[in-house]
Amino acid sequence: MKRMSFVVLSCLAISASALSAEPENDVSVTRDANSATVQGVVKVTATIVGIDPATRTVTLKTQAGKVIELEVTNEARNFDQLALGDVVTTQYRESLTLSLVDKKTQPSRSENDTAERAPRGAKPGGELGREVTVIADVIAVDRQAKIVTLRGPRGQIVDLHVQDPERLKRVKKGDQVKAVYTEALAISVEPATTK
Repeated sequence: MKRMSFVVLSCLAISASALSAEPENDVSVTRDANSATVQGVVKVTATIVGIDPATRTVTLKTQAGKVIELEVTNEARNFDQLALGDVVTTQYRESLTLSLVDKKTQPSRSENDTAERAPRGAKPGGELGREVTVIADVIAVDRQAKIVTLRGPRGQIVDLHVQDPERLKRVKKGDQVKAVYTEALAISVEPATTK
């Protein structure tokens, strides 16, 4: 992942875990004939109740009243655009899609990182993301225990629990599985609403 962009948002990313006592969670599972996907989204919202430009510290307060102070790194653009009452939203999304591979190939792993910062002059924010794609060999299927054992491109062994018996019937030793894992962290700041 791009180091500078990671540093830009890392301090605000901490707010997601620090304020995690009250996140909004949404998890979904979708299936089609050839694949299954599990997606999850966690969203945390807080209001800016304090700003110290000298130390680049922002104080956030959640609707439940939890307060946290965050130091914003110098790499974060537009610190001077922050104002009391602005609403900071942190959203973390991840998904995993598994599917059987039609044509056998060499086990492999690839990774693609993305990073985007708010344009100059706008409210601070941005998004970091990555997508990891792995092709792994099925080396064992235990139908009784509902476990499929995979060997990845680096030789690592992973056991997957398969709950759907119909999907488990289609998997056999020697098959290959493609796993696509994506994650993204987005931070946005909305102006304070005037009353």
